[in-house]
Amino acid sequence: MGILVQKFGGTSVADAEKIMAAARRAILAQRQGRQVVMVVSAMGHTTDHLVDLARQITSDPPAREMDMLLSTGEQVSVALMAMAIHAMGHKAISFTGGQLGIHTDATHTKARIRSISTDRIRQALDDGCIVIAAGFQGVSDTADITTLGRGGSDTTAVALAAALHAEQCEIYTDVDGVYTTDPRLVPEARRMSRISYDEMLELATAGAGVMHNRSIEFAKRFSVPVHVRSSFSDSEGTVISWLPESRAVPVCGAALIQKEARLTVRGVPDRPGAAAAVFTRLAARNIPMDMIVQNVATQGRADISFTVFQEDLPAALRIVEEVGKQLGVEGLSYDENVAKTSVVGLGMARRPGVAERLFASLAEKDINILMITTSEIKISVLVDRGHGVESLRTAHAAFGLDQAPPPVEEESAPAVNGKNDRERIIGRLHGMEDLVIESIALDETQGRVTIADIPDRPGLAARLFRQVSQAGVNVDMIVQSVGRDGKAAMSFTMPEACYEAALETAQRFSREIGAGAPTGEPRVAKLSVSGTGLKSHVSVASRTFRALAEADVNAEMISTSEVRLNVVVRGNEGRRAADALHKEFAGELI
Repeated sequence: MGILVQKFGGTSVADAEKIMAAARRAILAQRQGRQVVMVVSAMGHTTDHLVDLARQITSDPPAREMDMLLSTGEQVSVALMAMAIHAMGHKAISFTGGQLGIHTDATHTKARIRSISTDRIRQALDDGCIVIAAGFQGVSDTADITTLGRGGSDTTAVALAAALHAEQCEIYTDVDGVYTTDPRLVPEARRMSRISYDEMLELATAGAGVMHNRSIEFAKRFSVPVHVRSSFSDSEGTVISWLPESRAVPVCGAALIQKEARLTVRGVPDRPGAAAAVFTRLAARNIPMDMIVQNVATQGRADISFTVFQEDLPAALRIVEEVGKQLGVEGLSYDENVAKTSVVGLGMARRPGVAERLFASLAEKDINILMITTSEIKISVLVDRGHGVESLRTAHAAFGLDQAPPPVEEESAPAVNGKNDRERIIGRLHGMEDLVIESIALDETQGRVTIADIPDRPGLAARLFRQVSQAGVNVDMIVQSVGRDGKAAMSFTMPEACYEAALETAQRFSREIGAGAPTGEPRVAKLSVSGTGLKSHVSVASRTFRALAEADVNAEMISTSEVRLNVVVRGNEGRRAADALHKEFAGELI
C-alpha cells in the first residue's frame, strides 16, 4: 500500500469548516487504498498573532522561547484535525514534531532537519490511522522544541515523504498550482501543468512564494514528486519533478524580489583571499547573499557587489565596514531601494539570445539595469524598486509566458533508482538537509571580454548584446557590476573561437557610446559548482573563495544561482582551482 503525504497550509485550515474539508480529502485518499500522512500548519494567522504577543512582552524575545511559543499553533491544528477525522468515523492520531521523531540541529527559529525516525509513524499507519503531523517543528538533541523557519511546514511535508518513501507529496494551498509569475502582480500569469526541480528552486529563491526553496531541495535530493493543488477546488494543479513543462521555450517563469538591498565594496585589493574575507564574515552571521557580482579588476583593484534581504542590511553593513578597514578598500556604497527581476527556464541553455531579449524589453520601457548576473538557466537583473513590478510584467510579456508552450514529445524522467538512490545519498549525509554538491566542472574553452566606463543609462546592455549576436557570438556568462560616477562595468564570456569577433564588436560598441577601451583574455577557465542548497547554505560562496585563495587563485568573475556557482579565473589557473574546489567539497560531493 503506497504512502501519500498531504500538507495543508494555514489558509486551508483557517476555521472548522476548512478543517472538515481537509479531513474529507484525507479520508478519500485512504479509501482509494493509500496510507495517508497529513502535515498541518497553524490555523490562519495564528503564528502572526503569537509573534505579536511576544513583541508586546519584549522587543527581543529569546529564540528558544519563541520556538516554545510558535510551536503551539500547529499543536492546536493537528488535534482539531484528528478530532474531525474521528467525528467522520475514521481513525486518526496527531503527533508533534518531537513525537514524530523529527530530529534537528539546535538553531532555534531556523533549525535544519538532521534525521527522521519513522517507526512510530509506520506503526500508526499499519494500524489503519491517518497520521496528523505538526508541521514547522522538531526537537534538538537536548530535547528542546525547535522550529524550521519560513516555509517550515512545506519542508516538514517533503522531508516526511522522503523518509517514508512516499509515492507523492501533495501541497494544498490557497492557489491552484505554480504560476508563471505572481498572478497578483501580473493578471496574465498562467498556471503551469508541471515544472522541474531546478526551475522551481530558482524561482523560489528569486521571489516566487508558492513553495519555499528548502522543501524543493528535499524533493530534488530524494526524488520526491510534489503536487501543488488548491484546497478549495479540484484543479489539476502543478507537478514538480525532474521534468519541465517544455524545453521548446527558453523561459518558463519570472519572479520578483522587491525588498532587496545592494552593497558594493569598492576598490578591493585584487589578490586571492579578499573576496573570501568578506563572504566568510557574512556567512558566520548567517546572512544569506543573493546576487554576487565581481567584475574584472582594473589598476589592481576590484569592486564586489552583492544583494541581501533588506532586513539584513544593517548587520551586513556593520560586517562589511569592519572587513573593509582590514582589507584597505577604497569605499563602501549601498542602496536599499532596489528590486530583482529574474527569468528562469531549462530551455534557455539551448537558445541563444535570451539575455538580449530581456535587456531589449526593459530598454523599451526605459528601465535601467543596475546589475546583471546569469547562470545556465536563470538571468537576474537589479533595478530601482520603483521599476520592480513593471520590470516583472515586461519580462513576462517579452517571453509570452501567458501562452502555453507548444506540445512536444513526452520526455522521460532521468533514470533514478528511488530507494537505493535515496539510501545512498542519506548514507553520505550527516543530516537530511546537508549540502549536496553534484559536480564541480572545469571549462577551459572560453574567452572573456570586459568593457569599463559604460554610461549607466537604459538600453546599452540590449544594444551591446544585439551587436554581439549579430556577430555570430554565443554568450555564456554575463555580469554587470554597479558602476562609479554614473559608469558601469560589464564582462561576458564566449567560446574561445569567438573571442576575436567578440572583442572587435566590443571595441566598436565602446567607440559608439564613449565607453572605456575593452580588455579581454582569449582563454579563461570557468569553474561551476553545481548542487542543491547552494544559497540556503550560506557558507558555499565563502568556502569557494577561501579554497581558491589558499591555492593562490584569484577570481576574475563571479555569478551565483540556487543550483550553480560560477567563477572565472585565468586560463592557466583552471586545473589548480578545480583541484582546490574538489578538495574543499570532497565531503559533500556525491
